[in-house]
Amino acid sequence: MEINKDNIPQELFRRVDNNSIDTEKITAPRYSYWKSVFRSFFRNPVNYVILALVVVILFLSFVYPFFANYDIDRWYSKNLAEYGSVAPVDFLTPKQAIAKFGFKLRWVFGTGRLGEPLFDALWAGAQSSLALAFVCAIINLTLGIIIGAIWGYSKRFDKIMQEVYNVISNIPSLMFITVFVSIVGTGFWAFVAAMTVTGWIGIAYFIRTQVIIIRDREYNLASKCLGTPILRMVTKNILPFLTSVIVTITASEIPSYISTEVFLSYLKIGLGSRNSLGKLINENQQYMNYHPHMFWIPVILSSLITVSLYIIGQNLADASDPKTHM
Repeated sequence: MEINKDNIPQELFRRVDNNSIDTEKITAPRYSYWKSVFRSFFRNPVNYVILALVVVILFLSFVYPFFANYDIDRWYSKNLAEYGSVAPVDFLTPKQAIAKFGFKLRWVFGTGRLGEPLFDALWAGAQSSLALAFVCAIINLTLGIIIGAIWGYSKRFDKIMQEVYNVISNIPSLMFITVFVSIVGTGFWAFVAAMTVTGWIGIAYFIRTQVIIIRDREYNLASKCLGTPILRMVTKNILPFLTSVIVTITASEIPSYISTEVFLSYLKIGLGSRNSLGKLINENQQYMNYHPHMFWIPVILSSLITVSLYIIGQNLADASDPKTHM
């Protein structure tokens, strides 16, 4: 049967020269892991809403306070100078504050016991809580991943770390943080030290377990037989395979640090004189029955921050799993 060459669509076929190199080439689209991760992540429209909320929270927490110039003593002095006492402007509801001062962003949540805008106080506190969470997460994740990878690969190091883990893991973390802060003192960096001295051990143990599962797979044994250094095997063969696991840990760690700070500040074991969400909740719990907005707005904000960060982290962890890249 004769084939009419003129009727063959040109885009389906092309002439290939009799070249051995060209015949070995495989035409396939380029694959980018992270491009595929974000494609899978943004496939869910809910992530757009949650991510926008997180961006707004981060902006108000880290950028807005610089423009607000919030200072509790400044508001106290201003009220004394203008009114002779704090009474005329303390504990204003949002409606009363807007009626008195006009519609401005800082008055939308009302005022506190010194006449300070609760909106400014909230984001100054959120800045401290989020900064604490991010610093603790960076330190604990870095130490946990590095030590956990070595722990899982080196059998000699495993014997030592197992004893260390058995001792540290049996000490309640909240009790350790409480005792540590009581000895060292309160403050931002004292609290960071308290939450990171032993905070990395749980992450390291989890990474160790994951490394043990995959360290003896065929491609790792082949690399070992070829003389690949251990450090290169860990960084190139093992840790990239655990990307989704690491993202999952991060998703749970950051909100947990915020929750811990809020809880301990509620128990008056917090960041000292520095403002935080936990400190606001602790100070305003006594006004819950008479001025409920003073208590519930910080509680709602802290819950909103932890839940939104957790959802974003979990969805990103799901998207970073190679099994979802179909």
